[in-house]
Parts: sequence; C-alpha cells; structure tokens
Amino acid sequence: MQSAIVKSLRDIFSLDVIKFIVKVAFSSFVIMIVIFWIFWQQYSSFIASLASYAPLLGHYGWFTEGVAVVAAPFIAYGIILALISLLTSIFSPKLLIKLAKKHYGIEGSDNSKISEVIKVNLKATLKFFGLTILLLPALFVPILGQIVMLLLWAVLLKEPTEYDIKSLFNIDNAKSSQIASIIAALFNYIPILNVFSALFAQILFLHFILSKK
Repeated sequence: MQSAIVKSLRDIFSLDVIKFIVKVAFSSFVIMIVIFWIFWQQYSSFIASLASYAPLLGHYGWFTEGVAVVAAPFIAYGIILALISLLTSIFSPKLLIKLAKKHYGIEGSDNSKISEVIKVNLKATLKFFGLTILLLPALFVPILGQIVMLLLWAVLLKEPTEYDIKSLFNIDNAKSSQIASIIAALFNYIPILNVFSALFAQILFLHFILSKK
C-alpha cells in the first residue's frame, strides 16, 4: 500500500497529470465558482425554498434562512466536486492507460460508455447528497463531523473510480477502491489540491490493483 501511495503522489504531480488537471478539473472548478458567484442569490433562495418543505420547522423563516446560509455553500461545493468527478471519468482513460503502460507495461483498453459513465457518477452524486441529508446533524459534531464528511466524499468517488478502472483493465476490487477513495478524499480538505481528488483516487486504485498482477 505504501508503495502505491508513493507512486500515486509522484504521478499526481507529474507534467501530464498537471496538464490534465488544468484543462479538465481546474477549469471546470473555476467556471462553476464564477457561475455560483453570479447566481448565488437565486441559488440560495432556491435552497431556502426547499428547506420550507421540511416538516415541523419549514414554515419558520429563521430555519429556512439558516439552512440557506449553512447548506448552500456545502451543496455548491458538492456539486462542483461531482462535476469534476464526472469530467475526470470522461476524459481520464488515455492518461490512465499511459500510466499503466509506464509503470507496469500493461496495455489497457477503453471500454467505457459515456452513458454508463454519466449514470455511475449521477448515482454516486445522488447517494452522496442523500446520505448528507440523513447525516446532517452529525456534521456539526466536532471530530465526528470531519470523519463523516470524509466518508461522504469517499462515497462520491468510490463507484466512479471502480467503473473507470474496471472499464480500462477489466479489474474489480471493491475493498481497494474504498481505501483509495478515502485517501483521495483527504485532498478535499486542501484548497487547490481538492481538484486532484477524483484523479488521485483513480491513479491510487490503479496502483493498488496493477501492482498485484
């Protein structure tokens, strides 16, 4: 595992990966930030309107306003990460195949389907937001909240990572993908590096699996 992590960290800061991140992940991150910045008032009002449907407390103005203030930034961040994960899944196969050939001499083949990529990422995104809503009270508990948040981010990465690597190398290992997703989710705590999380999960999972072949 230690060797896989070291190789992944070297790869993630290589020139090819930096170029990919700038073109795909970082550009989409900046675009979404600008969109949210322009339409924040409308977006925040929409989140408040959704909160108004909450049982018992939904008719209280202080509740809907509070939810908008607390939840809106978090949901926006989740949407941005989900978009980066989707675009990474779509555009990363050539890069991952190149890394597999470089490190292990293994030829991969892109058998992914764009419709399936979107489906898998959408499923992970819905699961992420569904679990977030259910576990929302736990997020405000010191220490526990950070652990829960880390696991939620891992949920967002796990299934797309599994599908991406399996479609390239016909390999499946749920346990390794879970570990890779949790480690990669740590990047989401670090500004700028958070755009690396989806690709890092893929690369780390690739090393976990191919190093055992």
